[in-house]
Amino acid sequence: MTRARFPERPVVGFIGLGDQGLPMATAISEAGFPLHAWARRPTSLDGLAEVPHQRHDTLGELAAACDIVCLCVGTDDDVLQLADQLLEDLRPGAIVVNHGTGLPGNAVRLTELCAKGGVEVLDAPVSGGRPAARERRLTVMVGGPQTAAERCTPVFRSFSRHVMHLGDAGAGQTAKLFNNALLMMNQAAIAEIVELATRLELDVARLVEVLKLGSAASAALSLLNTMVRPDNVDHLSAVEALDMQLFDQAMRRAGIDSTPVTERGLAGAHGLTQLVHRLSA
Repeated sequence: MTRARFPERPVVGFIGLGDQGLPMATAISEAGFPLHAWARRPTSLDGLAEVPHQRHDTLGELAAACDIVCLCVGTDDDVLQLADQLLEDLRPGAIVVNHGTGLPGNAVRLTELCAKGGVEVLDAPVSGGRPAARERRLTVMVGGPQTAAERCTPVFRSFSRHVMHLGDAGAGQTAKLFNNALLMMNQAAIAEIVELATRLELDVARLVEVLKLGSAASAALSLLNTMVRPDNVDHLSAVEALDMQLFDQAMRRAGIDSTPVTERGLAGAHGLTQLVHRLSA
């Protein structure tokens, strides 16, 4: 099976134009990479109207045209299903990139699936949320072959401030799960401090603003009432709880008992709504 020489300016396909995916795809196009896109709902492609891109009616058309295909979709099942269809038309030497959050074991499974067609895989989840995606300051945590990571890094840098290659398949997902777990554990700690401050009848909103400026500052603090707001906190709380379940599954599959960390993280996820509303009162 012959592999074509990888181009200096690869053609990039993008699937998953949601809150993070759309600004990421936009940045790729604006950085000068030829952008191709497909969506289950064609109207989702309208968000790319202001940047150069090529729309495709089928996954096969997109796969045949691209050197790199980036997936930014909801679940591992979605990723595996899309990859299975893409493989019918991807060229040997192409690279599939999963920007979503999932299990390290499924990153390995995806790698094995794509290897049958001579296609390489990177698990490259991102951290920072929609605001960071729009401002092109995401952090990309990459697992997979070093050579594939190097080829994709210029694309990743179009929407990121930091790109870190962490090891073999699954390393990126492991890092993202640890990142999410620590964020939620910090949220649990913040909620406990706010509870104590409330008992002392302090102005908790002003207290949190002061803590953001001192040595207690953290991403968990800075996100409160900025990216995490009363109008979206219920949704974000539910997403965080699902992420902690993924973390627990990953640790269990690795033979590690992470119960204290999982419970602490879930406390932070489940308590997020009350925390945000308390600070907004």
